[in-house]
Amino acid sequence: MIPHESDAKEDRASLKVWRSWQENLILIAIALCLAFLIRTFIAEPRYIPSDSMLPTLHTGDRLVIEKISYHFHPPITGDIIVFQPSAELQRRGYPKDQAFIKRVIGKPGEVISVAHGKVYLNGQPLAEDYIAEPPNQPYPPVKVPEDKFFVMGDNRNDSNDSRYWGFLPRKNIIGRATFRFWPLDRIGFI
Repeated sequence: MIPHESDAKEDRASLKVWRSWQENLILIAIALCLAFLIRTFIAEPRYIPSDSMLPTLHTGDRLVIEKISYHFHPPITGDIIVFQPSAELQRRGYPKDQAFIKRVIGKPGEVISVAHGKVYLNGQPLAEDYIAEPPNQPYPPVKVPEDKFFVMGDNRNDSNDSRYWGFLPRKNIIGRATFRFWPLDRIGFI
């Protein structure tokens, strides 16, 4: 029996549809792999769940966290970082995968204290035009150990930070907050 021309056209059409599906599936797989790699190693979105960073960040803000730069240099004073809970926070019941966001106040070797409503870095008061209000509790001078950081929320009187649970190990840092993409009226670099 001789195949009909219409059967051959149907086979070509079927093959074309299958190739189109196959191509789309490959593109979707590549996109998913790229998204996974970017989120794991380069940047990821994060949501602000509390008021601890007011007035800089508000509850509900959505940010891009950049993960690359700290492989080349340590965080600097003033950076807003996202990190996994320290061992002390985990002992207090916070899950290991819950992210925190705070501002770096002290780096290894520096001395931090709080007195008379001011934060002192190496004996000098910090100029902090980004805080909600001056801190209302004193904190004695402490030297930040090697490979650790002292972090505080900008809402100094409503922040669960290094004053209460100690120093943050560098290994716990996920990345640096760089860009707010929501809400649209506050979009921009941090």
